[in-house]
Amino acid sequence: MVATIMSAELNVPGDPATPACSEPGHKGMDYRDWVRRSYLELVTSNHHSVQALSWRKLYLSRAKLKASSRTSALLSGFAMVAMVEVQLEMQYRYPQTLLVAFSACTTVLVAVHLFALLISTCILPNVEAVSNIHNLNSISESPHERMHPYIELAWGFSTVLGILLFLAEVVLLCWIKFLPVDAGGRGPGAGAHAGWRAALVSTIIMVPVGLIFVVFTVHFYRSLVRHKTERHNREIEELHKLKVQLDGHDRGLQVV
Repeated sequence: MVATIMSAELNVPGDPATPACSEPGHKGMDYRDWVRRSYLELVTSNHHSVQALSWRKLYLSRAKLKASSRTSALLSGFAMVAMVEVQLEMQYRYPQTLLVAFSACTTVLVAVHLFALLISTCILPNVEAVSNIHNLNSISESPHERMHPYIELAWGFSTVLGILLFLAEVVLLCWIKFLPVDAGGRGPGAGAHAGWRAALVSTIIMVPVGLIFVVFTVHFYRSLVRHKTERHNREIEELHKLKVQLDGHDRGLQVV
């Protein structure tokens, strides 16, 4: 429809006095025809159409829901197995803070991932049902636009908060597993034994890994937003240049 309207508006016979355009691949085509064709290709291209943009959002939402469901199911399963399979030494007096931190971290980790999994499980079938229909007009039946905040919430819980909690879970599990080794029942005061050193090394390694994860997450989202902004600005500039060329050529024809 857009292409028909634009062709009707721009289909004006060229003036014989109009200079020919010497663009590569368009020999014998005058300037007005070349600009008109470029403008029509830019406007009617699927890359710039509203429907294509809606379908890209649909596919992106579906990919995020799938990634969230897989990641949440995997990490929550690992957390549950770690909590069930961990064997506490009855003869060793664990620090109360360590046990409370491990219990709280495991519970919050499983709850966050299960919440993300719940959102993905509820929304993903409706998005999948629409994405499998080979009809461009069926995009309006998908709930991904209305459920966009929930999709982003599931994505954030699964990939950002959930992974940070999982890293903390690994550190706490290392302390619980290695702290009683060679302690001899003397409690955490014996700081020179091998178990204490192993737990400390795991913490030292995991702290910079967590910082790198946070820095990478912030840098990734900033780069993604910058890429989208630059791409939209470039598209707007191209449309503006073609519009200026068309307006200037129309004024030149009117003067002639």
